[in-house]
Amino acid sequence: MEPLVISGKALKIDDVVAVANGRKVELDTAVLPAVNRSRAAVDKLVREGQIAYGITTGFGRFKDKFISADESLQLQLNLVRSHAAGTGPILEETDVRAMLLARANTLAQGYSGVRPIVIQTLLDMLNAGVHPRVPAQGSLGASGDLAPLAHLTLPLIGEGEAFYNGTLLTGADALAAAGITPIQLQAKEGLALLNGTAFMVGLGAIVVRRAINLALTADIAAALTLEALQGTDRAYDDRVHQLRPHPRQIECAAFLRQILRGSSFLRPATSSNVQDPYTLRCVPQVHGAVRDSVAYAQWVLEIELNSVNDNPLIFVDENDAVEVISAGNFHGEPIALAMDYLKLALTEIGNMSERRIAQLVDANSNGGVLPMFLTENGGLESGFMIAHYSAAALASENKVLAHPASADTIPSSANIEDHVSMGATAVRQAEMIMTHVETIVAIELLSATQGIDFRWRNEGDELKLGQGTAVAYHLIRQYAPFIAEDCYMAPLIEAVRQLVHDGSIKRNVEGTLSAMAQ
Repeated sequence: MEPLVISGKALKIDDVVAVANGRKVELDTAVLPAVNRSRAAVDKLVREGQIAYGITTGFGRFKDKFISADESLQLQLNLVRSHAAGTGPILEETDVRAMLLARANTLAQGYSGVRPIVIQTLLDMLNAGVHPRVPAQGSLGASGDLAPLAHLTLPLIGEGEAFYNGTLLTGADALAAAGITPIQLQAKEGLALLNGTAFMVGLGAIVVRRAINLALTADIAAALTLEALQGTDRAYDDRVHQLRPHPRQIECAAFLRQILRGSSFLRPATSSNVQDPYTLRCVPQVHGAVRDSVAYAQWVLEIELNSVNDNPLIFVDENDAVEVISAGNFHGEPIALAMDYLKLALTEIGNMSERRIAQLVDANSNGGVLPMFLTENGGLESGFMIAHYSAAALASENKVLAHPASADTIPSSANIEDHVSMGATAVRQAEMIMTHVETIVAIELLSATQGIDFRWRNEGDELKLGQGTAVAYHLIRQYAPFIAEDCYMAPLIEAVRQLVHDGSIKRNVEGTLSAMAQ
């Protein structure tokens, strides 16, 4: 791909995902006048000894401690070193790349007072594959993602640790191996690198892209389960949904009708069994509401990706008059609330999927359409019994993780920072729930395809899948065969989870439907 050109104003979720997965990045030269103007303003403030938070003062509770020009460089260095106090698991390379991009894009707007070389060095690290070692925990989601961003910044100045070509090196050695010169932070630059939402928004962007993939894949899984259980699609009739016109409920029902078109696995409208359990009948209502939460999260994050979110902000008017405003754009509340909303929605996808698995594996619930635990030799073999246990365990754990992180706050910095968002926690929990739900949906897809094979075997191969579900079925069967006898199931579950995770099922189904429409 061509390098992504960033200007601080046009970054999208899919741009973040592309860069996270290796796309190169360039800085739009049109931003340089604004960046240079804000930098000149900072230099003037330092020269003149004007009071400006974090430039000529200390940080947090030390906001009233004056720092002289002679100490301004040491102040920034001390800030980065002292704030690199994160803990916990180390972030994935993709997450770190998303953070680097998000921070560079914010600084490119020209209100943060950094030199162009700071932004360019962040991009050089991205393009060369220098990935700082960043612990996942330590951010309160207000006053920025301070601890994670301090770890992100250390290699920029030749300190800390970074991965290069898969090897963990000192920050200095990683830069040297990549041919990048470390920078010496000038006034305001350390604060500008640390004081922002790059952790929340970078990781959040990746989670939202996965959620977009998951939402439609869960629709496909539900449709396959409907076919395996000989359900009816009458509840997806457009006339029903027009009477309750939530747009994404209508879209979900239309998608279900489209992928099920042509299916002979469904029971006829003349059947005396007139309605299915809620997890089949109410898919548009529940999955449609989930789509709403995903769309909201995307809306919030794409605003945040192109926002200036550090403190203080440097304003320079047309006469070069400088105003420094201390405010709170670093506060992660918008992201925290969006991610908590997304957590709840993802949990609901998992709850729905787990209940559909229960229908598939329980002959008493499905009326004997399918054998108990989807095996012919029950007793000697356990079939999908424990696969359902795993789905149930993950669904249950999600209910704990879904508790809103943003409902909590804990004062810090001697009560100067007396309300925090916990947005970083919300994002990390959303990622955990996401992985759990991808796994639950993978188990449903395995169970549904197993059920479909039983119906073919019992009722004849003249039965025909829907035009979209057939695509999903055949893709899954490339990675996971019909299970004729008990086997090692964990690798099969993970193989199908990867298809959910990377959007392969969604893309293949959508691609086929698009080709049919032409």
